[in-house]
Order: sequence, then C-alpha cells, then structure tokens
Amino acid sequence: MTELLLIVIVVVGILILRSYNQRLQRLESRVSELQNALAGHVLSVDSSESAAAAESVEEVIEASETAAQPLTEAAAETTSDMEEAAFSDGGTPEQQEDMVAAALQQKDESLESTIGARWAVWVGGIALALGGIFLVKYSIESGLLSPAVRLVLAAIFGLVLIAAGEVIRRRSEPMLANTFQNAMIPGVLTAAGVVALFGSTYAAHGIYGFIGPAAAFVLLGLISLATLGLSLLHGQALAGLGLLASMITPVLIASTAPRPWTLFGYLVFTWLATIAASRLRRWHTVPSFANALLSIWPLLYIFNSDVVDLTPVTLAMLAMIAGTIFIWPGRYGAAATIEKDIDSVKTEGLSVAPPASHWAAFLARAPLGMTLTASIGSAAVALAFLVYSLLYGYPLPDASLLFAVIVATLAALGASRVYAAWAAILSAIAAGFGMFIALMQPEIGAELNIAQIVPALSHLVVYDGLGLGAIFVIVGFFFLKRFGESEKPFAALWSAIMVATPLTIAVISYVTFGNWMRDWLHGLYGIVLAAVLMALAELQHRRSPEANGALPTNILAAGSFAALVFALHTLTHDAIPTMLLPVLGMAFMLAGRARSWPALPWTMVAALLITLGRIAWQPTIVDPDELGTTPILNMLLAGYGIPAALAVWAAFELRHSQDLRLRNTLQALASFLVLLTIAILVRHAMNGGVLNANVPTLGEQSIYTLLAIGASATLMALDLSASSLVFRYGGMALGVLSVILILSLHLLGLNPFMTGESTGRIPFFNLLLLGYLLPAIAYGGLALYARGRRPRPYVMMLAVAGAVMAFAWATLSVRRFWQGEYIPFWNDFIQGEVYSYSAVWLLIGIALLWLGARFNARSLRIASAALVFVAVVKVFLIDMANLEGFLRALSFIGLGAVLIGIGLFYQKVLTGRNATE
Repeated sequence: MTELLLIVIVVVGILILRSYNQRLQRLESRVSELQNALAGHVLSVDSSESAAAAESVEEVIEASETAAQPLTEAAAETTSDMEEAAFSDGGTPEQQEDMVAAALQQKDESLESTIGARWAVWVGGIALALGGIFLVKYSIESGLLSPAVRLVLAAIFGLVLIAAGEVIRRRSEPMLANTFQNAMIPGVLTAAGVVALFGSTYAAHGIYGFIGPAAAFVLLGLISLATLGLSLLHGQALAGLGLLASMITPVLIASTAPRPWTLFGYLVFTWLATIAASRLRRWHTVPSFANALLSIWPLLYIFNSDVVDLTPVTLAMLAMIAGTIFIWPGRYGAAATIEKDIDSVKTEGLSVAPPASHWAAFLARAPLGMTLTASIGSAAVALAFLVYSLLYGYPLPDASLLFAVIVATLAALGASRVYAAWAAILSAIAAGFGMFIALMQPEIGAELNIAQIVPALSHLVVYDGLGLGAIFVIVGFFFLKRFGESEKPFAALWSAIMVATPLTIAVISYVTFGNWMRDWLHGLYGIVLAAVLMALAELQHRRSPEANGALPTNILAAGSFAALVFALHTLTHDAIPTMLLPVLGMAFMLAGRARSWPALPWTMVAALLITLGRIAWQPTIVDPDELGTTPILNMLLAGYGIPAALAVWAAFELRHSQDLRLRNTLQALASFLVLLTIAILVRHAMNGGVLNANVPTLGEQSIYTLLAIGASATLMALDLSASSLVFRYGGMALGVLSVILILSLHLLGLNPFMTGESTGRIPFFNLLLLGYLLPAIAYGGLALYARGRRPRPYVMMLAVAGAVMAFAWATLSVRRFWQGEYIPFWNDFIQGEVYSYSAVWLLIGIALLWLGARFNARSLRIASAALVFVAVVKVFLIDMANLEGFLRALSFIGLGAVLIGIGLFYQKVLTGRNATE
C-alpha cells in the first residue's frame, strides 16, 4: 500500500511539473515582450505565434549590444531601470516595489500558482529550519554526538544550504526569480543557512564556551556582513536578515560588551555596508530598518551604562546623517524629482504645476521611510543627551554642544535635499525643545527634586543655543539659494524655520539668563538677526521681483520685525518699549512704499497688538510709584497717547488700501486706542492720581458714557466721509454699549437714589447734570444725527434712551429740590415732592409730544404717551392716597387739563393731516 501511494505521488508530481513547465514557457514569452517594450522595441505578437515571437525577440536582442551579456545581467538591469522609474515617479518604497513586481508578473494569479509557487517555498524554508533544530535536539537527547560535533554539523548544514541556494540561483531563470521575488527558493535556502551558521556560532560562545567573546564577535560580524553581500544576489529580505543579525551581535556577547568606540564603530560599519548594498539595488525598506536600529543602540547605551561617553554616539549619528546625504539616497531623489517635472513639461506639453506646488506634496516625497527614520532617530538621540545630563549629572556644556552638533547636521540634511522636509521640521522642533531643557535645567531640576545633581550652568550653554539658531539661518540661506525658486512650499517652510528657531532659542535664553534691565548680548543678537532676515527677504525679492506676495519673502520680512521687537525688549524697559513698538511698526509700514510686500503693513497691526498686551500687563506704563498724580501731564499721556496717535496715522495712511481686512483692523485699533487713552486719563484724574480696580463713581462713569456717545458720533461721521465697516458697526456698537451702561449703572447701580452719594451743593450744576441731563442731550443729538443714516430701530433706541435719561434727571432733580444734597430712598417723601413729580412728568410728556410732532419722530410721541400714562397712574394711585386738601385737588385739575389739551392737540394734528390728504 505504501509503495502504491508513493507511485501515485510521483505521477501527480510529474503532472504538476509538466504544468509548471508549460506555464513557465508562456511566462518567458511575456517577459521577453516586456523587456523589449521597456527598451523601446515594442513587438506586436499574436498569441498563436509564440514560437515566431520568441525568434523575433532573439533577433532583437542579438541586434542590440546586450546579446553578449548574460541573461542575469540583462534581467538585473531591467529591474534596476524599472525601480529607478518607479522611484522617480514618487511614492513610498513599498509602492515602488509593488510597481516593479506588477510589471514583471501577470495581473491575476491563480490559486494553484499561489500554493505551488509561493506558499510551498515559504513553508519549505520553515521546514528546513525546524528540521535542523529537531535534528540537533534529537542528537542532544540521545547523546549520539558531542557538543563540538553537533556545532560543526550545524555549521556544515548551514553552508550546504547556502551552497544549494547559490547553485539553484545560477541554474534558475533570472526572470523566474523576479516573477516570484517574494518567494525565491535560492533566497529562502540562503536565509535558512545563515540562521544555522549564526546559531551555531553563538552556541559555541554563549552556551558551550568553545570560543571567546572576541572571536565570537568577529565571526558573527563576518557572517552578518557576508549575508549582506549575498543579499545583492538574493534580495532585500536577506539583507534585512543580515542587518538584524549584525545589529544584535553585540547583545549576544553582552557579558563582555566591547568599548563604546568599538561598539559604535562596528555599528556604523555595518550600517554603511547596508546603505551601500541598498544603493546598488535601490532598496528603501532595509535602509529605513538600518536607521531605526542604529538609533536604538545609542538610547540603550545611554540609559543602561554606568559610565557614558557621548562622543562616539555623536559620531555615529553624524555618520548616519552624512550617509543619508551623500551615499543613499543622496542626490538621487532630488534629481529624479526635477527630471520628472522637466520631462512632463517637455514631452507632454502640459501647463500644469509640478507636484511640489502642493503644500502637502513635499512632505510625502520618497523615500519617506528613510527620511523619517533618520530624522526621528537622530533627534531622539540628541534630546537623550540633555535628558541624561538632567537626570544623571553629565556635564551640561558638553551635552549641549554635542546636541547642537547633531541637530545642526540634521538641519543640513533638511536643507540639502528636497525630499528631506521632515528632517528640517524635526530638527527645528528638536532645537527648540532641547534648548528649553538645557536652559531651564535649574527650574526643571527643582520641580523633579534632582536639583542637587544638576551641574552649574555655564555661559557656554547660552552660546551653544544662540549659535545653533544662527546655524539654522545659514543652512536655510543655502536652501533658498539653491531651491528658493523651484520649491516654493519648501522655501516657505524653511523661511518660517529660519525665523522661529533662532527667536525661540533667544527668548528662552533671555528669560532664563538675560539681564532684564539691559542685555547687550541678546539685544545685538536680535539686531543682527533682523538685519540678516531683511537682507534675505530683499534677496528673495530681487530673484523674483514680480512676486511681491511670495510667501518666503513675507515670512522673512515679518521675522525681521519680530527680531527687532525682541531686541527692543532686551535693550529697553518700563515705558520705552510700549512707546517705541508702534514707532517700529510704523517704520516697517512706511517701508511698504518701497517694497509692496503684504507683510510690511501688517507689522503695524502686530506692533499695536503687542502694545496692548504690554498695557494690559502694566496699565500704569511705569511703576505705580513713579506715575505721579498730576492730571493729564503724566506718563499715561505718552504711554497711551503715542500708540493711539500712531495708530490713527497708520489708519489714515492706509485708508485707500486694497486689503480690506488690514484697513478695517487698523481703523478698529485706532478707534479703540483713542478711547482707551481718554478713558484712562479720566480715570487717573478722577481718582486722585491712582489707577486701581475700584468701582467708578457716577461722575466718572458719566464721563465714560459721554465718551462712548461722542465716539459713536465720531465714527458715524468718519463712515459718512469714507465708508468703512469698522466705523459703521463700531459706532453702532458703541451706541448700544452706552445704552447698556445707563440701564445698568446710571439708573440702577450708581444712582444716588440707590447709593446715597452726594449730588453736590450747587442746585443745577451738580452730579445730576453730569450723570443724566448731559447724556440725555447727547442721546437726543446722536439720534437726530443718525436719523436717516442708520437703521430705524437703532435711532429709536437712542431717542428713547435720551427720553429716559431726561425723565431720570427731572425726577431726581425734584427730589433734590425737596430733600437737599442727599436723596437716598430711605428718606421719607414730602407732600410737595409727591405733587411735583406729577407736574414735572406731565410737563415732560407735553414737551416730548411737541418734539415728536415737530420732528415727526414717532418714538418721541410714544415716549410721551408712556410718560403721561405713568403720570395718570401716579395721580390716581399715589396722589389720591398721600395728598390732602388743595394739593390733591390741584393734582387732579392739572391732570385733567393736560389730558384735554393732549386730546385737542391730536385732534388738530389729525384734522390737519386729513385736510392735506
């Protein structure tokens, strides 16, 4: 039965092999067609004439000069060309490999091919490895062989597998290997042999002790490097295996680990070998894997060693960055991207923007994996230097210097290659965050309770930080010089980095170690930085003068302003920065006459906003003890007045600007600063020369209300002369705000009837005049001025507000006439006072009725009716109960006469209207 089963298996195997041979013949024909298509010799071959097609292919190949080359070299060149084309088209390394694989195999793959050609190879390789393991295990358990013999047999087994892989590779068709490149039989056999050699060598050292650590280290390294060499023949997967074996070799002999210089020298040598192999075969995955492994080793070394030497670690990171710049991918990425853009324009004649014009395109440029791993790894290692210094007391000046060297080199990678945008971004982030750690170590150490082991900071740390910021400007300049015209989004990114990175470091340094009275080091640094950035902006403008709105130019110009603002704060203090900031903004704005860069006028807006921030931080402009009590003529006039005057000037200068947002913003800031200046001077004058947060008196609040009403009228006049949304809606907003103030403060919160505040000794010219009558007149004038120019509900609101304030003034004046200087509600009412209210309210109602008819103001007539109604209710409910004798009768007689008179007035008005109609 067993023999029959074997015969059946053999027969089935022969049939399957025959089927494979037929499929391979068809595949050879298709691959030949693909070769000629890639070479420019496209052959139209019918499927029924496969033999003739094969002869035509041979003739074409013989006619070309590639006939003398082995078929393996032709296949390798074809694959390399296709990979290069895929790389130049962009995309991730995985996408590029998929493109090559798809071009070399059929679109659809049957289940038979998947199981027979791929899974069989994978399972077979695993079976070989397990077979070797089980064989060794069996020999150990049975005691058949000594350890030395077992190790020798395992090594021989590995060499046999490697030799078998090489024999099969040479005898196999090259295109077959490319077709099934993720299941190559030679590569799987070679990988299994490498695992056997690696395991036997480590067992000889780590388990049995037959060889010493030095010999084991050398043998394992040689096996790993040999694996990398074989990967050139067997593919990227074997290269990854060899790389992993190389990188874990030092771990396997950790009991006697090599010295730091030896360790990182070995790691760098292995990394360079991997990169060189990757360049030859255009690999992306393996070098990304190599970057990650080379970056992990320094972190393990730094935080797991008793004594740390950061110099070899630094050199290892520099070697990784330099290899990325010059070895692989080197210039290839930039050349491929530029050539693709040029070819697409020349050959296709398409007037479309290159892919780099999109903001996100340059962030995803291939090889993205290599760029990210190198950038993240080196930045993480550099930051680890400073963290180690903080936690374990490593000399901070040394750590900060080595940190700056790595970050500066990473920035050079970002500036030298157009595919390395992430290197630029991560280097800038690492620079800012790292120098924050370095310069803030005393505070951080105190919070973590490790201040006693933090070394004394040296001025060298400050120099390291400022120098690192300057390096970013230098490398950014070289990027703009080389790629400023062709890489606009990337150039804008570098312009922002050139501004943000040195300024961030300088601000941290100044806040931590600067002299807050006058710091010449940081001040001169800011001035020089401002001059350099403005010079670079001018250089960018001269290269493309027609592009005044170019983003890099405007970013650099705005950065120059920011640097001067920083210098101003480091060289001056107290009121001087507050007064000079608008002057600086005005200078940049006026420079816009020579250079029409959009950023220049906006610097005035930035200056005013920073000035407002300083005012909010210190409203007294100077120390409160130095302010003085003299009204008007004090530092408040200069601290608030100069920015307000310059804001008005700027708004006037740009009143015809095409930028509506800029024009409206400046007008709003100018209006606000003028009102703020007047209000703060009033506050200072009416509080005895002291600025505090106390609730204002009614007199002070009345001045604020009158200011709001006057400002509303002023803004309305400005809008009528030069139409502006800010003036229009700002004026109406101030009118609404003033009405809210009278409702909440004048009538309720600060009313002398509620608070008992003195109204003054003079009968008419007193607090009631300022708090009620003058606002009533102002509201009436504003309503009259706004009539026909503003929405009707707004005008009615102003008119009613004026009427209410006039009513309040008259009512409170009656009480003051009868009560005297103090009119609180807890004083009893007098009969004459009660009658006077009725008479005054009726007179006011008549006056409002006349004004409403005179100006045809329906709102005033409605207010008159409401007031008369209140008087009627008062007479019947209050006067009848509280008045006696003659006053009671007089009250009703007067009410009746007024009501009859109002009726006759309306009859006359209505009769006149009917007659007219």
